[in-house]
Amino acid sequence: MKPQLISLIEDTLSALKDAGKLPANAAPKVMIENTKDKAHGDYASNIAMASAKLAGMKPRDWAEEIIKALPESPILNKAEIAGPGFINFFVTEAASFAIVDTIFNQANKFGHNDSGKGQKVQVEFVSANPTGPLHVGHGRGAAVGDCICRLLEANGWDVTREFYYNDAGAQINNLAFSVQARCKGLAPGDEGWPEDGYRGDYIKDLADSFMAGDTIESADQSFTGTKDADDLEAIRHFAVAYLRREQDLDLKAFEVDFDVYFLESSLYADGKVEKTVEQLVANGFTYEDGGALWLKTTEFGDDKDRVMRKTDGGYTYFVPDVAYHLDKWQRGFKRVVNEQGADHHSTITRVRAGLQALKADIPQGYPDYVLHQMVTVMKGGEEVKISKRAGSYVTLRDLIDQVGRDATRYFLSARSPSSQLTFDIDLALSQSNDNPVYYIQYAHARICSILRKLNEQGLSWDQANGLANLDALSEDQEKLLANKLARFPEIISVAGTQNAPHMIANYLHELASDFHTYYNSHKTIVEDANLRDARICLTQAVRQVIANGLDLMGISAPEEM
Repeated sequence: MKPQLISLIEDTLSALKDAGKLPANAAPKVMIENTKDKAHGDYASNIAMASAKLAGMKPRDWAEEIIKALPESPILNKAEIAGPGFINFFVTEAASFAIVDTIFNQANKFGHNDSGKGQKVQVEFVSANPTGPLHVGHGRGAAVGDCICRLLEANGWDVTREFYYNDAGAQINNLAFSVQARCKGLAPGDEGWPEDGYRGDYIKDLADSFMAGDTIESADQSFTGTKDADDLEAIRHFAVAYLRREQDLDLKAFEVDFDVYFLESSLYADGKVEKTVEQLVANGFTYEDGGALWLKTTEFGDDKDRVMRKTDGGYTYFVPDVAYHLDKWQRGFKRVVNEQGADHHSTITRVRAGLQALKADIPQGYPDYVLHQMVTVMKGGEEVKISKRAGSYVTLRDLIDQVGRDATRYFLSARSPSSQLTFDIDLALSQSNDNPVYYIQYAHARICSILRKLNEQGLSWDQANGLANLDALSEDQEKLLANKLARFPEIISVAGTQNAPHMIANYLHELASDFHTYYNSHKTIVEDANLRDARICLTQAVRQVIANGLDLMGISAPEEM
């Protein structure tokens, strides 16, 4: 509806230019918003206030001129001036309910658009170190990242999902030493246990598997335990493969898939880190001081220069990140979105500075970042901090096992990533209106039950008759539902542009609330066949949009609950 109203206003402004009431070169942007109070119309625009100075008139007087010049339209019932010069639009019943027919025609593609025009975009998310089970923070990254991918696809982008394994560095060394200690019969607290060793039960399981000579198949790797507790290098490779497989299983339980698994170690093996450093040196953006190699990140907005190569010859963590993102660019990804934990905030400026210093025609602000805040898990009013399996934190698998995949995905993605999140296990398990995911899924199941009840009463639904009699829908709550359905495409567009899946969750909750209110106030299966068919068409359109929205969140739409 908004595009039609925008077009109507643009035609009106053109007519006013022809009449000499607006300069011929004036080009005010027409904005249409949904009204909060439907007594003030269905939609509103500030076009009169935005263009009054161009017309040389007071906003309210100019708004009156615009309304007078509005051509007759089948979508518009009337327009009124409000406040300092807003124009409120009341659309016709026929225009409001036309969206129902559109939803039936487009079905599971309703709301999608082609704004991305098939361009490539890569989304990197989760990217956990292969040193232990995925924790709840990784779970939030998985839920948000996967939803972003689904939104981008709904907006016409060609999406590649990528997982970056940090399989090099001190943490992997600590992992290897921890597993070796377990292989030799040591336990946390024993003399000889590594100072920074990992203590979860999974380390013992891993060591037992290595000493049993198990073969681990993980994505693109396969390793067999040598049963030699002194073979640290074999333990290292086996441990990484073992935990990569465990993380893969966690993600499969979460229904999150990746197209590409990229190993940090490959950047060193292929010489890409060295080549990146050499290019930065050649471009004159580095200097030596105190035995270390520094990058002049201050020339690109950083508060101070950063060490690239330490005095011991090892590179700081952001250097391979620069090489990695250069590789992304060279693979043809002109747009990249990184979904990561808020602890990565400090790396943004450094990575972008390094990419600019390479002079590889990479645009400023590349890549985009979506950073999520920490998650606090509560149960019985108390914070849950540890898992027996992990030893020091709550795992993603813990949540999935306790509350199910749907509730876990919803709760982890339903708030803005920039907001800290409290995951209440008791709420996620409750079958009540207080549980938002239950409330939304119940709306879908409730609509499905209408057709079952219809059949039980020996009646049938004539879809074509219902669509032909949408003018029989006269209740305010019916029009409210239709207008809410019409907003779905805009929500997808904005949420996709802003990488904001929580907007889908908020919309679905509002739509479910509007439906439950309508269902509790009005009978759907009425005597009048025309009205009955029309109401079923409206509710089935609501069901379709709920299903489409849940799919964008990776959540099922049950037909019975």
